[in-house]
Amino acid sequence: MTEKEKSYAEMLYQPGDPELVADREVTVKKLTAYNSLNPLDREGRDKAIRDLLGSVGKNCVVEQPLFCTYGYNTTVGDNFFLNVNCKLMDSGKITIGNNVFIAPNVCLVTEEHAMDVEQRLQGLEYTHPVTIGDNVWICTGAIVLPGVTIGENSVIGAGSVVTKDIPPNSLAVGNPCKVIRKLG
Repeated sequence: MTEKEKSYAEMLYQPGDPELVADREVTVKKLTAYNSLNPLDREGRDKAIRDLLGSVGKNCVVEQPLFCTYGYNTTVGDNFFLNVNCKLMDSGKITIGNNVFIAPNVCLVTEEHAMDVEQRLQGLEYTHPVTIGDNVWICTGAIVLPGVTIGENSVIGAGSVVTKDIPPNSLAVGNPCKVIRKLG
């Protein structure tokens, strides 16, 4: 089993594996080119983001600057909007549905370092997928941690740290993020 396959299986893996290092170097080149494009070059930006991410639906806007670990592990649905300065830490899979709005400075994280100090010193880590359902709005500065699913039609308040799954149709805020009421 390759290190990439281990990461997808949520097993302890080595991100320093030469294949993964080479993939990240390709991503850095693509990100540098994307972030350097004229923001008004919508056609060029659309082409570049489709080359960077794993799958992109119709009518998607990803503002610059953007950071991601690999890009190819992130898929987004139709009518997606990602605002400036967002980070897609996609060593694991990030799946984003349709009609999702993500505000500035949001971070979606799939990776975590090993808790065992010896493993951590070896650089080993795990990944756990992040899933964002349809019609979700994630407000400014939120952080979504590994393994979290945010249910459809939910809103995550600004500055929230989402450590656990959020059920559909929820307004959730805080650190740690908690549901404060149902929506709709």
